[in-house]
Amino acid sequence: MTDEEYAEFYASCGRRLIGQVYLLTGDLPEAEDVVQDAFVRCWTRRRSIAMDGAPEAWVRTVAFRLAVSRFRRTRRGREAWRRESAGRPTEVAGPDEQSMALAQALGRLPRRQRLAMVIVPVVDRSVPVAAAGSSSG
Repeated sequence: MTDEEYAEFYASCGRRLIGQVYLLTGDLPEAEDVVQDAFVRCWTRRRSIAMDGAPEAWVRTVAFRLAVSRFRRTRRGREAWRRESAGRPTEVAGPDEQSMALAQALGRLPRRQRLAMVIVPVVDRSVPVAAAGSSSG
């Protein structure tokens, strides 16, 4: 497939393939990403893919496989997160009044002073490291 044939191929079936993958994923941005990845793989093999050899079917198959792989990876990540967080409290306490007052006071300081006030005691950096970090802006 020449570069010109590839450009025509992409223009003729790109949106259609996105629609098909969208039906599989139910997520338009995900479908667009998957189809784009499939077309990139097709581009790297475009010299060996014949126009009469059903390149759209090839890209569709690659896109469907990518979508399924992404779904499985996401599902495994969610399952691992659930296992890891089992038994832990689901709610995180918000900042207390003292933390809120500190944040408001820091907000009134100039940026460089605020950075130094946070880097030294909160992030546990030395004064020379804080000074070096705040001198950049």
